[in-house]
Order: sequence, then C-alpha cells, then structure tokens
Amino acid sequence: QVQLVESGGGLVQAGASLRLSCAASGRTFSNYAMGWFRQVPGKEREFVAAISWSGGSTRYTDSVKGRFTISRDNAKNMVYLQMNNLKPEDTAVYYCAADSTLELLDRAYEYDYWGQGTQVTVSS
Repeated sequence: QVQLVESGGGLVQAGASLRLSCAASGRTFSNYAMGWFRQVPGKEREFVAAISWSGGSTRYTDSVKGRFTISRDNAKNMVYLQMNNLKPEDTAVYYCAADSTLELLDRAYEYDYWGQGTQVTVSS
C-alpha cells in the first residue's frame, strides 16, 4: 500500500507559476513510477506527466510541454510538478499517482494508488 498526499495548489493569475508536491508513504517509493493527472468536472481524468522510478525518464502531454516539469526526490519520498506560464485551461484538480509497473503510463486506470487531489485555479 502507498499513501499519497498532494499539496501546493491554489488560485493564481495567468502567466504565474505553481509547484505541486506529492508526499508518499508506505512501500518503497523508488519501486514506483509516478504520474500527475488532472480532472475538471464532467470530464475524464487527463494525463499530465510521468516520471520513471529513477527520475531519468519523463513524459508529458503535449499541452504542457515546455511549461511543466515533473521531478522526484527518492530520498524524501517526494514527487513534484513545477508549472510555469499557467493558463486558464490548466484549471483542474491535480492528482498524483503511483504505478508499480515502472512504465511511463498515460492511462489513469493503469495506476495503482492515488492521492486526494489539490485544486489549481488559473484566472485570466
């Protein structure tokens, strides 16, 4: 079992930056690839970014490439999502997730554990 707790969301203006954090506890953190997803009401959970267990490989959805950066610190059991140049369309609840297959997956159903989410609201 892995417990995930996100933090760092908030209300910002377009063009601003936020850094989301996800604290993991339970089983060995480095045994999992990690992902960030987001969801708005009435829509499916959307893949944002993923990072390999070592941090050596990353993957992003096209809409955030060049603006968002995923990273992890295995010594601290943390994963981060640095979000720059935020846009109103980035408004969503952001979730971190853990994947025991160690692959950089982009489908929500393939992830094993989820946090409770943190709200990000970007005003125009």
